[in-house]
Amino acid sequence: MSEYDARGKVNRALLICVSDYQHLRPLPAVKDNAEELERVLVDPATDLFTKGEVRICRPQEPWEVEQALDAVTAEARGLLLVHFSGHGRVGSDGGNLQLMVGASEARHKTVSWQDLVLRYLDNARADRIVIILECCYSGNAGEAFHSSRKPMSLLMAAQPNRRVFSGDEPVGGSVFTRAVVRILGRGIPGRRCVTFEDLVRTLRDELADERTPMGDVWEPRSAQQNTTDDVVLSFATSEPRPRTPLRIRLRRWLNPFLRHWVRLLLILAIVLVPATGGIVLLNLPGEPPACRPALELRLLTAPEAEPALRQAAFAYEMSAANTRPLAGEGDYADGCRRAQITVYSAAKDQIDQGFAAAARWQGEARGSGGGAAGDKGTDPLYRPGPQPDLWIPESSADYDEARRALPATGSPAALRNTGPVAYTPLVVGIPTTKRLDDVEPDAATWRELLTGTDADHRNLKLLRPSPVLSGTGLLHTIGLYLAHDGAALGSAGTGPDPAVADDAESRLSAPGSQYAGSTELLCSLRPDAGADAGATVGSGAAARSAPLVSEKSLADFNLGHATGSCPAGSGPLPLRDRYAAYYPKNVPALDHPLIRVAWRGAADATARRAAVDRFGEWLRDPDGGQRILVAQGYRGVPGKDGALPQPAKGSPLLDSRTETDPQAPVVPFTADPDQVAEVLDGYAKAQKSSQLLILMDTSTSMADGGKLPVAAAAAGRALEMVGAHHTYGLWTFPDPAHPDDPDAVRRAVPLGTADPAPGRAALARIAGGELVDHGAAMEEALTAAVRTMKQAKGTNNAIVLILDQDDGQPRRAAGVEKTLTELLKDGPDVPVLTLSMGRSGCDTFALQGLAGASKGRCVTGSPGAPDQLAGFIASIGTAAKGDK
Repeated sequence: MSEYDARGKVNRALLICVSDYQHLRPLPAVKDNAEELERVLVDPATDLFTKGEVRICRPQEPWEVEQALDAVTAEARGLLLVHFSGHGRVGSDGGNLQLMVGASEARHKTVSWQDLVLRYLDNARADRIVIILECCYSGNAGEAFHSSRKPMSLLMAAQPNRRVFSGDEPVGGSVFTRAVVRILGRGIPGRRCVTFEDLVRTLRDELADERTPMGDVWEPRSAQQNTTDDVVLSFATSEPRPRTPLRIRLRRWLNPFLRHWVRLLLILAIVLVPATGGIVLLNLPGEPPACRPALELRLLTAPEAEPALRQAAFAYEMSAANTRPLAGEGDYADGCRRAQITVYSAAKDQIDQGFAAAARWQGEARGSGGGAAGDKGTDPLYRPGPQPDLWIPESSADYDEARRALPATGSPAALRNTGPVAYTPLVVGIPTTKRLDDVEPDAATWRELLTGTDADHRNLKLLRPSPVLSGTGLLHTIGLYLAHDGAALGSAGTGPDPAVADDAESRLSAPGSQYAGSTELLCSLRPDAGADAGATVGSGAAARSAPLVSEKSLADFNLGHATGSCPAGSGPLPLRDRYAAYYPKNVPALDHPLIRVAWRGAADATARRAAVDRFGEWLRDPDGGQRILVAQGYRGVPGKDGALPQPAKGSPLLDSRTETDPQAPVVPFTADPDQVAEVLDGYAKAQKSSQLLILMDTSTSMADGGKLPVAAAAAGRALEMVGAHHTYGLWTFPDPAHPDDPDAVRRAVPLGTADPAPGRAALARIAGGELVDHGAAMEEALTAAVRTMKQAKGTNNAIVLILDQDDGQPRRAAGVEKTLTELLKDGPDVPVLTLSMGRSGCDTFALQGLAGASKGRCVTGSPGAPDQLAGFIASIGTAAKGDK
């Protein structure tokens, strides 16, 4: 592997070391980490960083970290090294790593690894970035790291879900940092330099005899992204050291002069050019004034819209609209950002639950708890996340539902709809090989679409995102129920016809027919999705399906763009694998309204409101945010003449390979809030009660590679789907009481439980390390689960299987596989929804056979897997007549 040599370039190192805490245990050993690292980094033997290129930060407040990151990411051009040592914290599912500064408490005043640190690093101008994290749960940083675009190398002090140093080591720094300093300062025998991979390998050897506070072997982990070379971190060597090349020494000597060339030229101009008249006042450029911390705005949105809005938010931060000083804001220097925007997303039901428990949301953010008795067990700060300042849902229907969820009195949150920022019509995707020749694509009534796809015609399986989890699914359901005959939505108070709702649901009902959103639905139908969907090129599930999605997501799918958890392809899909867009007549488009969220008692409420309004104005500006959103495949908002604009230059919708119609009309949302409530009520009445058994692998291998946080999050997401009519049970295997019995399972929560609290408590214990050091025999445990569910009451029973890998093969009794297969084939059906965390994912004969035999699904472990699995769970209980 080639080696990246940053000598002589403009390099920066940021050493963030926090030893003194106001509310947490101090870490005295960390106090020496910064000085020891600085000493070795600027040592002539290391020969990489020079004095002045290393910055030490001992933050007490989160903004200090942000300010330091802002400076080094703007300055570095060669290598950027960022080191953090201090306390670290993760959520109950092991995700969302938070770096703790001096003023941090358990849940607030923290620095988000994913939302803040990675966001800054991903926009740095450096050629290469190296991050070293030494904190508890540093190993959990690897998951979010893989979404980065810059060439980065990440060193984590320990494996996932592990605490590390005590912080009470002798002087000279913590155990881990002392080892790093030794390796960088002394070099490695037989090596002319120390690269990133050398450092990782040698650290593992040096710490092999150490133990984490949990008693595990201390094993540093690493990850690399978007880089094909190895980064040199030190030129120290125990061998005869070659002289630094002349070109490197010359570059270092010239760099200080080159940085001030403008000043030198201006001075020469003053000396050589005489003034011809008057008095010439010349203001020489000096160091730019320090920018005060920008106001942080938190933007909550739907998962499907997050990538586009993240790009728009970054463009706004750097735009003149956010960096030019305004009247009355003289304390902001020209070029300084006044606001920065953190974009994050959550499913629709989680957002509704968050606003319903707004008092707890605010109380947890302030560290004071609080909340009403009715929201017991709800943790909005974990899901959906921080309190938002603005929310951009998929449609105004989502806004109506959230307002309905707010308490009638006493809520600290106030929602204000400021209007749409973009539109995207709803479409039904019909395989291009099965176009409906007798139906108009741009004005098809739902009645015609249902008839054109029924058993007498194309026999297509209609797939819809869940109306509970997705705004797209909700709006499609509104269209199905209220615009069935193609007429415009009725007046306020006109509710859905139960017969129409039952008929629509009978065409959409089948286990696994619902998804958490358009993008995950379409991802499952990609020809390269493999066992996740059973899709094959030009045939199979993809060619027999008709997805109910948005125009933008269908265009992305056909063009081969990244869709849900599916990465971008090499180009547009072949014609035989695309879907043609059919636009249901008079079904409202997604209007993506910007909702301003005001929190009672906020000291800076006026400033936040003004900042949100400025961002909203920029988003609707044809020369601002509209250009970004249109380029992402959205339709624009009405202009001054009130007309909705057609896709303009730069829109992917103008590419004929999207199989969309850019001339198709955009129908504004006009439904009454009561109609939205009645549609959801009608949907709920069309569902049947269901029973879910969560069967979870709790062998110690689940703790490796960051698998446990995803598995626990998926199980926790399943618990959010239960209620009075949807009960559950939680079993784990292997059984800690009988580890040598492959047939034994631990019934942690009895089947038929409606309260999610016992399940959450059991998952917290598992996430905390309550694992069994024994192989997991999946087929034996699943056989016991299937036998129980076949005998359980009701006809809508399903199993959620979460596993790493099946370890039971070497000691498996003869006939187990045959018994399981016969059980699955016998009635009644018990779909098995599998989340596979193993290396092969769903691409194994056993899991493919299991999905087919049980009429279930398989999902490969990924950050989006919990919501993807939740979409499938939402369809359990929908099975009725006419299953396709």
